[in-house]
Amino acid sequence: MKFISTAFGVVLFVLFFGFALKNTQEVDLHLFLNYELRGPLVLMLLAFFVAGAALCILALTPTLFRQRRESNKQKSTIQSLQSAAMQVNERPMPDSINTQQ
Repeated sequence: MKFISTAFGVVLFVLFFGFALKNTQEVDLHLFLNYELRGPLVLMLLAFFVAGAALCILALTPTLFRQRRESNKQKSTIQSLQSAAMQVNERPMPDSINTQQ
C-alpha cells in the first residue's frame, strides 16, 4: 500500500511540475485602484490556491473549536456519571435477614 501511495505521489508531482514548466508566461493581474501585479501564471495560480486553502481553514476554525468544547463537555459528563456509578457500587450491601430459627 505504501508503494502505491508513493507511486501516486510521484506521478502527481511529475504532472504538476510539467504543468508549471508549460505555464511560465507572464500574466497581469489588475486589482482595484489601478494596482497591477505581474508574474508567472503558475505562481499566480499557486498563490490563489494557497490563499483559498488558508481562508477555508479560517472559516472552519469556529466550528472546530465548538466541536472540541462540546466534546470536552461530554467527556466530563461521562466521567461524572461513571464516578457516580462507582460510588453506588461501592456501598456495602446490607446483611441478609435470616428468617429461619
